[in-house]
Amino acid sequence: MSSQPSKVLETFDNPNPGRDFHIHMEIPEFTCLCPKTGQPDFAVLYLDYIPDQRCVELKSLKMYIWSFRDEGCFHEAVTNRILDDLVAATDPKFMRLTAKFYVRGGIFTNVVAEHRQAGWQPQPRVELAQFDTNSNIRG
Repeated sequence: MSSQPSKVLETFDNPNPGRDFHIHMEIPEFTCLCPKTGQPDFAVLYLDYIPDQRCVELKSLKMYIWSFRDEGCFHEAVTNRILDDLVAATDPKFMRLTAKFYVRGGIFTNVVAEHRQAGWQPQPRVELAQFDTNSNIRG
């Protein structure tokens, strides 16, 4: 196998730094180990961010996520660690990481961590009317 897990997060220049745009990623194969039992934990990670000057490069993100496979991590700690590392690499205007862990001991765990750049305010959300197949506006 040519690729190996890595804690290095590569970035590239934001192609449009003058516009706030939302990047959404779903990472369905996150795994780490329970620090108490050593058994595997599985999660889907949802990464949402508004870049400033840099964006995260996808292959490096994949290798970074893979690097947790053999580490013992509490859900809360690993979610915040990943967010901190991504923020350090990209310095986004806004970033939210949602980790939805599969059931363990009859309990599902969702951890949400956020970062906002000092002084950044989101643009007002725009709601557009939707049209159904009969060309009628739906509310």
